[in-house]
Amino acid sequence: MVRAIGLTKTFKGAGSTSLVVLRGLDLEVKPAEYVVITGPSGSGKSTLLHLLGLLDSADSGEVWFGEERVTGLGRRKQCLVRGRQVGFVFQAFHLIPSLTALQNVALAARYVGGGKADAERRALVLMERVGVAHRTRHYPAELSGGEQQRVAFCRAVLNDPPLLLADEPTGNLDDDHARLIRQELGARTRERGTTLLVVTHHPEMFGEADRVLRLAGGRLEHP
Repeated sequence: MVRAIGLTKTFKGAGSTSLVVLRGLDLEVKPAEYVVITGPSGSGKSTLLHLLGLLDSADSGEVWFGEERVTGLGRRKQCLVRGRQVGFVFQAFHLIPSLTALQNVALAARYVGGGKADAERRALVLMERVGVAHRTRHYPAELSGGEQQRVAFCRAVLNDPPLLLADEPTGNLDDDHARLIRQELGARTRERGTTLLVVTHHPEMFGEADRVLRLAGGRLEHP
């Protein structure tokens, strides 16, 4: 489903300093495969997800979705591909402050031309499943961190994207709600054939994945 070939990424620091985060990284995730990526803080895990999700550009290397080389597309085409094929659970949530929780989730359907009524109906179903249906009319500032995270999860999966990228999707959740999200993630691969790539430090997710990879020194390895 998604393949990275030789990805490199360097961030410029103060003066002439620079930080090499990815060093010719290769990765292939098959359709409906569930892969977890772990590793120390600052090792580039979030950067890798942003590159695979077409939210940032590598210094060199390629990203492929199936048989399509998406790194060769213009920004407008990349946006269209991302809207139709990728769901992204951000570590920082990125909810729109002026929209209610329900509106934030349903907004995802607008990117693929979905109707408002149908989008809100599907959003409510998802929000019920992860325990935030009672917060539909509340704005992000009125939600706890865990509630915001679950709303962001619902937004990411609303369109049933074939590829789901999740950055610490249970990081702000208590045990019960973290279990709900893990169940939803597993169900996506088993029942819907979603390709799933999750960055996490939580060992509870390691045993649920098909593969666990560790990012260190700019490359992926088996732990």
